[in-house]
Parts: sequence; C-alpha cells; structure tokens
Amino acid sequence: MTTTTTPARDRTTAGSPTGAAAVARRLTALGRAELILLVRNRTAIVVALLLPVTMIFAMRSSLEQIDLGGTGLTVAGATLTGGIGMVLVQVVYMNLVSAYVARREELVLKRLRTGEISDREILVGTALPSVALALAQCVLLVVAGAIAFDLSAPHRPDLLLAGLLLGFVLMSGLAAATTVITRTVQTSQLTTLPLFFVSMFGSGLFIPLAIFPDKLAAVLELLPMTGVMTLIRHGWLGGVESGDLFTAGVTALAWTAFGVFAVRRWFRWDPRG
Repeated sequence: MTTTTTPARDRTTAGSPTGAAAVARRLTALGRAELILLVRNRTAIVVALLLPVTMIFAMRSSLEQIDLGGTGLTVAGATLTGGIGMVLVQVVYMNLVSAYVARREELVLKRLRTGEISDREILVGTALPSVALALAQCVLLVVAGAIAFDLSAPHRPDLLLAGLLLGFVLMSGLAAATTVITRTVQTSQLTTLPLFFVSMFGSGLFIPLAIFPDKLAAVLELLPMTGVMTLIRHGWLGGVESGDLFTAGVTALAWTAFGVFAVRRWFRWDPRG
C-alpha cells in the first residue's frame, strides 16, 4: 500500500486559537525548538555558516578572470551580491530541505498536526531559524561591502528588501516542494543539486547574464532565482532598467506562487513508505 499525500487542514473551523498573539506564540515556540536542533546539527551549521563564505571567495577568484566590461559590475559588486544569492540557496533552500525531511521521517510533522498549530504555522516555524540566519548573513555582506570593499550603500533599499523577502519565501516554498522527491536526509544532498547548479551558473549569482548571448539570457531570465537576483542587485548597486525590474518581479512572484501551490498540492506529512 502506498502512502498518499495528506491534504492541508482548515483550522479556522476547528476551534483553535487563531489570534495574532496565539499565532506568534506558537511560531516562537516552534522556531526556538528548530533553532536548538539546528545548533546541534554540526553538518547543517557548517553548510549554513562556512560553505557560503568559501563559495564567495572561490567565485571571486573566478570572476577576476572574466571580462565584466559592459555589465556595469565590478568584481566586488558581482561577488557580494552573488554571495547573497548563495546564502539564500544554501542556508535557506538546502538546509530547509534536510530539516523538513528529517522532521517528516521522525514523525515530528505528524505529531505537530495533532495539536492546535496549523499546517502553515508548522512550515513557517520550521523555516524561521534558517531564514533568520540567512538574513543575518545578508546584513553582514552588505556591511562588509561598504567597509571592506568600498561599495556604496544600497541604491534602492526598498528593492533590496523586496528581493530578500521574495527570496526567503521562494526558497522556503521550493524547499518544502523538493521534499516530495526526497526520501531521506542523505538523498537531500542530491535532490537539491539541480536548483543549486542552475541558480549558481544561470541565475546571475556570480556570472552576469549580460555576458551571455541575448537568446540564452532571455531563457535564463525565467529561472527561479533570476528575478530575485535582479531585484537584489539593482537594490544594492543600481544599473537595471525598469523593464527588467518588472520582468524580474513577475518571474519571482510566479515561481513563488508555483512553490506555494506545489506545497499545498503535494507536500507529504507522513514518512515515505
């Protein structure tokens, strides 16, 4: 017998507390528990703290060999904005896939669903520590850019924040969706690789799309992380046309909507049989 996907429940009619204070209390408790588990997981901590920094230094060396003339970017600017994208992919997406799968296989998700906490709160609460850690690292990158790399303050802070917010939601949604094809925590190291490599080399994390042929660049603009990276890069450094910003926003919102739909439709709360 195969295990089917359990549909999301409607808690609004179940009589459980739904006020803002009650929701905040439940999210805080779940987020605190997840933070403790994250700190105890040495592998996850290494991935979250050290791997993005290592990748930034490695890609900086590679970018120094690329002609960025005509892209409007410096090596430092491309490296640090790409570093933000790397944090989103590695700290939020890759770490959350492992977290969701581990909680599912350990029956934690199933037990949480028997209480008053809603499905949405379970997913959000599990994601909170990873998102908070990623946000702290992104802030450090912006500060480091201003102090150590002589980059200007964010050109459009509103767009930078919008890009980060969309990135957090998008990566969290795609992480939950990826668990559908991920049987164990160990296999999550494989199932997350496609999005990692596609984002790293095709979404402008370190290699600006402007250096690609126009037709190829037009295709790469449709990748999940491309829109987010365009908003982040313009928000910090400027230099992106308004039409490109509109396309970036629509693309990011479309992928975010797809991620939410995929989670609602296919997310598995029971262990894989």
